[in-house]
Amino acid sequence: MRIEIINTGSELLLGSTINTHGAWLGQELLGLGLRVQRLVTVPDGDPIRDALKESIAVSDAVIVTGGLGPTSDDVTREATAEALGVELIEDEHAVRSLEAFFAKLGRPMTPSNLKQAQHPVGADVLPNPNGTAPGVYVPPRLGDSACAIFLLPGPPHEMHAMYHAEVAPRLKALTEMPADHGVTNIKFSGVGESSFQDMLDAKLHEAGGLEVGYCARPGELDLRLIGSESDRKTAANLAIKTYPQCYVNDDGRSLEATVVHALTEKNLKLALAESCTGGRISSRITDVSGSSAVFTHGYVTYANEAKVAMLGVNEASLEKEGAVSEKVAQEMAEGALRNSGADIALSVTGIAGPTGGTDEKPVGTVWIGISVRKGDQILTSAEMKFYPNGREVFKRLVSQAVLMNILRSTKEV
Repeated sequence: MRIEIINTGSELLLGSTINTHGAWLGQELLGLGLRVQRLVTVPDGDPIRDALKESIAVSDAVIVTGGLGPTSDDVTREATAEALGVELIEDEHAVRSLEAFFAKLGRPMTPSNLKQAQHPVGADVLPNPNGTAPGVYVPPRLGDSACAIFLLPGPPHEMHAMYHAEVAPRLKALTEMPADHGVTNIKFSGVGESSFQDMLDAKLHEAGGLEVGYCARPGELDLRLIGSESDRKTAANLAIKTYPQCYVNDDGRSLEATVVHALTEKNLKLALAESCTGGRISSRITDVSGSSAVFTHGYVTYANEAKVAMLGVNEASLEKEGAVSEKVAQEMAEGALRNSGADIALSVTGIAGPTGGTDEKPVGTVWIGISVRKGDQILTSAEMKFYPNGREVFKRLVSQAVLMNILRSTKEV
């Protein structure tokens, strides 16, 4: 199904408002097994009409966001009627809904609001329980068009609700895809895109009709499978079996949310001791609702004095090995575990750069310590990683590596 999105509003092109609608709609449509063939952003006014004419000619469905309000620059309805060559009419039910909305607020409805009750002849009005601007659905074969058109309000909370209630069901009815056609997204961390493809791409494509795609971000790789349920399941099992230590989830959750869920399921407590990341990992954990049930302590020990005072790191270890070392990473993790009473504690100490590196310890070097309580025993280890990618990417990759270590540890405790 050929789908195009038109996001309207001069503010989107002036940079005063970030256009998030295109990304959101793209993800939602992908969840239905549908893809967007083109995304267009246009200012208010005649460009809306021109964009609609162009999209209608080459698409099966067009989704337009914005321009349904009561002000003079809200002209999406008018532009749609012009593009289709039909008249605008006023919908009585929409008028009553507007009057009821303002009555509920205890405010008078100004005459300008009545334009929101208009729609092209032959179109359906889509109710908007979250605002004053109804949406519009133009079914295929209205006027000279064989294209379905959806006009949605601009405010995200209004647009999202209307999409789920009105747009998605209509798109499902219009598409001719098999009932079991869908999409599976699988998240991995700690494996590069090229390595993953070289190892698996040919095998994944052996499933007939399966579409395979990849989306790489620093420290993460999403595998996208589109096709029948059986083909997706076979391919997903193959990918997870090939990279079990890198597998995060297939339910769309973030890595940190997956970690919190795993800790919660095992009733495990977590503590962190951060130096070079300055609290980045703790911040990601606490971004997840419910993390307070599993995350007890986050020590930010940037200075050596803090490592000694807060975590009990041995001054001799700092002097002999240096702060960025296996020994100090282990002592930081053990100190965090001991002081917090947690079940799992991890530490990071490294050189984010761009200065501070040496020949022996170049910028990008980081040691990750992990200390785990197993019965009466405390098992501690450390591993070195090298991320010479710049300060911001360094912190992101270190936090990814730590979160993956926590996830693996929950399976071993």
